[in-house]
Amino acid sequence: MGNFGIWVLTICLIFQSGYGFYLPGSYPLKHVVGNYLSVKVNSLTSIDTEMPFSYYSLPFCKPVEGVKDSAENLGELLMGDRIENSPYRFKMHTNETEIFLCQTNKLSSDDFKLLTKRIDEMYQVNLILDNLPAIRYTRKEGFMLRWTGYPIGVKIKDGYYVFNHLKFKVLVHKYEEANVARVMGTGDAVEGFPSVGNKGSDVPGYMVVGFEVVPCSVVHNGDLVKNLKMYEKYPSLIKCEPTTVSMPIKEGEPIVFTYEVTFEESDIKWPSRWDAYLKMEGAKVHWFSILNSLMVITFLAGIVLVIFLRTVRRDLTRYEELDKEAQAMVNEELSGWKLVVGDVFRAPSNPALLCIMVGDGVQILGMAIVTILFAALGFMSPASRGTLITGMLFSYMILGIAAGYVAVRLWRTIGFGDHKGWVSVAWKAACFFPGIAFFILTILNFLLWGSRSTGAIPFSLFVILLLLWFCISVPLTLVGGYFGAKAPHIEYPVRTNQIPREIPAQKYPSWLLVLGAGTLPFGTLFIELFFIMSSIWMGRVYYVFGFLFIVLVLLLVVCAEVSLVLTYMHLCVEDWKWWWKSFFASGSVAIYIFLYSINYLIFDLKSLSGPVSATLYLGYSLFMVLTIMFATGTVGFLSSFWFVHYLFSSVKLD
Repeated sequence: MGNFGIWVLTICLIFQSGYGFYLPGSYPLKHVVGNYLSVKVNSLTSIDTEMPFSYYSLPFCKPVEGVKDSAENLGELLMGDRIENSPYRFKMHTNETEIFLCQTNKLSSDDFKLLTKRIDEMYQVNLILDNLPAIRYTRKEGFMLRWTGYPIGVKIKDGYYVFNHLKFKVLVHKYEEANVARVMGTGDAVEGFPSVGNKGSDVPGYMVVGFEVVPCSVVHNGDLVKNLKMYEKYPSLIKCEPTTVSMPIKEGEPIVFTYEVTFEESDIKWPSRWDAYLKMEGAKVHWFSILNSLMVITFLAGIVLVIFLRTVRRDLTRYEELDKEAQAMVNEELSGWKLVVGDVFRAPSNPALLCIMVGDGVQILGMAIVTILFAALGFMSPASRGTLITGMLFSYMILGIAAGYVAVRLWRTIGFGDHKGWVSVAWKAACFFPGIAFFILTILNFLLWGSRSTGAIPFSLFVILLLLWFCISVPLTLVGGYFGAKAPHIEYPVRTNQIPREIPAQKYPSWLLVLGAGTLPFGTLFIELFFIMSSIWMGRVYYVFGFLFIVLVLLLVVCAEVSLVLTYMHLCVEDWKWWWKSFFASGSVAIYIFLYSINYLIFDLKSLSGPVSATLYLGYSLFMVLTIMFATGTVGFLSSFWFVHYLFSSVKLD
């Protein structure tokens, strides 16, 4: 009863976390009035090209102390984030206006062409203050739209205009230690939180709970800034009008950058400061997706129930009631799945490849479940950039032990307990899927390198990934293979004939049915798939991991049911080659996801420009669908294997 209660509580938590819980991921920093706040910059991004570039690849102002990297983890680097310091700085709770930042050198021909090209490609500047991305609000047709970052500039007719004056608004909330203790759940450990500055805890301080930016294009007088130093006051009044632009970009002319900042006290508490970013509309659509999946599951469950109760159970009961002589007579008149009893466990073609793919599928599936579950419970919040990718990578490596175990044990089962070749199978399981991933990502990385994008993985990180693969993942997979070799193989309930039975001619190609079966799992997934694709390619935040976990569970159930039904249908027409077909019956959902990806490219990413961007999109999509094929195919195969084993262990046929 205790275990049941825990499961009920867990399910309730996941349903409640349709939008995902948010565990802050970092402690609140106390900023005393007058303390300096430093703004950081992330890579320039665009939904037009999907290739991030360094902020300082364009002629922007650089900090006096020089540019320094601030990337914190592996996930940030893999995502293409290049977080660096910036010259923008504020004094806590001190409003400042007309702050001069710098005057660039005269724009060279190359700088001018690059700047106008980035404006054409709709690149955005992404600023970060106290781990919060800058947010921008625009009004359109009576609706308030929310964006992260701001555009570099804008093109009007034949002229290019740069946003060279930024109007910042920083929302702050008074630092209250009692509240912090309650939020963090640390009880009496409040004194353990560090405070920024050397002031005592009795000195009032503030926490940053919001960061907004309004970009403006303003013409500055170059003569007025000749003798100005960074952070000095611009001698003339600056009017920031976001609806008008007036600073054209001209070759051979410098650009003057300025900014202003206002502080505003807010009722937003520190744990709620990410709510503005994580709000996702359309909860009803997610619930509709789940309801749609449940209808497909119920339909398939009904078919499975009919197979078990009406067909299988009826036949088995009839055989059990007959005596041996009658059974012998009936055996001569057998039809359907009973006829393939001597061939149903005959080894498939390419058995080692099947074992390797199933082992890798278990590893990928385990990684997906662990990552999405932890994300749904709030342990991989967007406040901790890169933790989602880092978590996926490390859970995948650790689950190599499961891949080796499953691959080798299945290999020994197919080989009737023979230990021969298990090391080779375990080694190939450790290298097969990662090798495919490495090949695809290396080709895409060369494209990014050629474009000088920050999305390209640095060579040093390549070496780190290879070391993680061969020093952690491969040894763990071999350890799993060792345990799989020691574990008893699964005994077949019936003997296999020496001479294979001829499969009767079919009315229709069996592979056609297998490929068509993927439409049912796709039907449970395609609504959620739109939100995921929009998050990856349109720069939208995806934080409904609770819904995603539910959809994942429903998808796995549908995959198991589809594969089971198709395997039974093949056995009924005396087709005993079910091994690979059961894998691809559910794995074929990957084909439809790839077709959906092409559809998304044509109709939703119309602005995607250039062959390099399209190649990157299709390359990443191919990698995604291969991953899904391994995971869903594994679920289908294992459920079919269990079904066939159960079916023939229940029938008494010699």
